[in-house]
Amino acid sequence: MEGSKNIGARLDRLPISNWHYEILVLIGLGMFIDSFDNYMGGAVLSELIKTGWSTNYLNAVFISTTMAGLFLGSIFAGLAGDHLGRKFAYQLNLLIFGIAAIAATFVTSMTLLIILRGIMGIGLGAELVVGFGTFSEFVPARVRGRWTSFLSLVANCGPPVALIAAYFIIPIFTWRAMFLIGGISALIVWMLRHNLPESPRWYESRGEYEKADIIVSKVEKSIERTTGKKLSKVLEMDETNIPLIRQISIWSLFHGVLLKRTIVSSAVLIGMNTLIYTVVNWVPTIFIQQGLSITKSIGMVALMLIGAPIGVFIASRTVDRFPRKIMTSSLLLIIGVLGYVYSLQRDEVIIVALGFILIIFIYIYTCLVCSVYVPEMWPTEARLRGTGVANAVGRISAIFSPYIVAWLLTNYGVTAVFIGLGIVVIVLAVVIMVLGVETRHKTLEEISMEIEEEFDASVTNYSKN
Repeated sequence: MEGSKNIGARLDRLPISNWHYEILVLIGLGMFIDSFDNYMGGAVLSELIKTGWSTNYLNAVFISTTMAGLFLGSIFAGLAGDHLGRKFAYQLNLLIFGIAAIAATFVTSMTLLIILRGIMGIGLGAELVVGFGTFSEFVPARVRGRWTSFLSLVANCGPPVALIAAYFIIPIFTWRAMFLIGGISALIVWMLRHNLPESPRWYESRGEYEKADIIVSKVEKSIERTTGKKLSKVLEMDETNIPLIRQISIWSLFHGVLLKRTIVSSAVLIGMNTLIYTVVNWVPTIFIQQGLSITKSIGMVALMLIGAPIGVFIASRTVDRFPRKIMTSSLLLIIGVLGYVYSLQRDEVIIVALGFILIIFIYIYTCLVCSVYVPEMWPTEARLRGTGVANAVGRISAIFSPYIVAWLLTNYGVTAVFIGLGIVVIVLAVVIMVLGVETRHKTLEEISMEIEEEFDASVTNYSKN
């Protein structure tokens, strides 16, 4: 059969078709719900503070428990997605989240809400890993950066929508309605995604060439029928150019040729989680404690978060124009400076305007690292585990950072929080510049071959020694 061992090249030469748009929509809907629920947390917490249901400490526990769930979900998604299939992982995660979110609507104490939030976090953490990792395996290399950025754009419409919804819904229906909306939406998308195909590249990575060929052949025939043109032939790859199918354990990520990629991908996601969960989750509470009403606080943050989809759109137009590691480290430095300047402001108009600009840059960075850079770093055999471990490490930082933020905020004020944030991003920028790998304009198979060459070189050097 044509190209039975060259699935990647056959997928990469496909013109963009309805098939790609269908995958974008179905994965994008799940990602949208993921970000909607993640970012409604700040509005919910500010309401809980206002009504006496919670305290700064309990809010920190809520955020940390969410992060713990996201951590476990990231690990689970990586293991399940690489061993049992992308489709299995991304269906199960939505089911877990949907059921837990609906249950959270009926809780009678903050303790129960925190427990259910941790369970929700497991589903949310898995969605992020599986969504971007899987989508990158479907789209052609020539447009991978742009299309994964489009997916990120869909996902990152969630934050402003969540805050705008909270602005109108919480005062009338209370915070419980926010969880009900998220849970029901997740179960609807879970049903819609039953027809989403398994990743052909995943089948190929396991040596299941016939299953991969069936999926790709069906798409090829559909495109030829729609366009009325025959697709160009793809020659079989020379056996020496086919990446070996290795049994890569999760422990392989922590030594040898994959260690550097683990460090870099973890560093960029520590940056992402620290930025997002410091700025987005804590700013509403900061506004409340400065004397603003809950409605005004949520409204100001909603205006700022309109910058999220704008930032992702800018990323979609620029992500393939600059080397990945230079763009990543530069964005971190810009955000660090902007964050400090933002913390010094006291005028509400300037706070919203500068916060809007800060959010734009944060989401350019988030789109670049989460949807493009990190999934690109790994061979198909370990893509979800590599992405999952990196996300898990990023989540660990976000488990502990709320307590640091709460301590700094209580004892030293807002400026101290953003000075600490600036120190973190400067350190991460240096790590990325020194250890970063470049993946721009490379096919996933070329990246896998580079890793093979690094592995062979390390074996040769070890033998010589």
